[in-house]
Amino acid sequence: MRICRWALTCAVGIAVGVMIVNNNLSAEMTETAAQSERFYEGTFHNAEHREQPGLMKTLGILTRYITEKRVDVSPSSAVPVQALSRGQLDALSTDAIHVVKLGHSSILLKVKSEYWLLDPVFSERASPFSFLGPKRFHPAPISIDALPPIDKVLISHNHYDHLDKAAIKQLAAKTSQFLVPLGVEGDLKDWGVDEAKILTFGWWQEHQSRDAMIAFTPTQHFSGRGLTDANQTLWGSWVIKTEDTGLYFSGDSGYFDGFKAIGHKYGPFDLTMIETGAYDKDWASVHMTPEESAQAHLDLQGNIMMPIHNGTFDLAFHAWYEPLERIRSVSKERGITLTTPVFGQPMALTQLPVTTAWWREI
Repeated sequence: MRICRWALTCAVGIAVGVMIVNNNLSAEMTETAAQSERFYEGTFHNAEHREQPGLMKTLGILTRYITEKRVDVSPSSAVPVQALSRGQLDALSTDAIHVVKLGHSSILLKVKSEYWLLDPVFSERASPFSFLGPKRFHPAPISIDALPPIDKVLISHNHYDHLDKAAIKQLAAKTSQFLVPLGVEGDLKDWGVDEAKILTFGWWQEHQSRDAMIAFTPTQHFSGRGLTDANQTLWGSWVIKTEDTGLYFSGDSGYFDGFKAIGHKYGPFDLTMIETGAYDKDWASVHMTPEESAQAHLDLQGNIMMPIHNGTFDLAFHAWYEPLERIRSVSKERGITLTTPVFGQPMALTQLPVTTAWWREI
């Protein structure tokens, strides 16, 4: 019954998606996008060729959702979440970087005295609809209203589990800057973000802030929020370097040679936050298995790895805890230091906690 409901959700979403007309690429934006070497023939492209999924492949995936037996697609009891308050955040020291995993790929950073958000998703569903689509396993550790003023929001790409319209609309007034891939500025302006607050990035473009250098780097992925806007906006990952620390945030990506190039140019990294979840044989070129995620960490010259893109939404066929189990196993085999914090747990980059298998207690 659960599988049938999920398949119906997907089918309805696709049917309605046909009617969603994307109007992001105005003439002005098309001219801006055209400045990127990744934009040609009317869309953005990966550095390496990726097969474009067609209607038959989409229908095949829907058939799998209907016919395949799935096990442990969601937690059987409450996922542990450490509630977070404004007072706790303000009490964190301002002489280091602090990291809080809020859920899925949503990260809160305290960079010295500034608060940054990476791919903030606070909505109940990762979907264009409030009543259909993947539903959260757990609440966010803190509400947007309770957050302190945000200096920067960084977006990796425009998929619903990374770019949350409701969250952006709430954050618009309390955020100083939004750093986004080329083309995504159109959505933000439509949602009420002041154009003066938006900075757009192509691959390898850098920006110097008060306390850090920020660079937008390649991934192997795709973009789109409906069936009419495929690859009309760019996708990528983020590098954050201060005087004495380095962080990498992967967004979504298949495994590719770009990780080595990023590691060579910007590594080593004290912490890599790498997509580890929602993988499958039917989309192997745009999402990594845990084993590939581990290799990406090594390619990037990472010191400690924090797996993201897991534990919050059901977005694939594997058990909800499988990505964490597999990355825990492979990290031991390859000598990778792993950190798997509970959602809402503040961590100082200089004192990251040891790995705890919290998912085994559910």
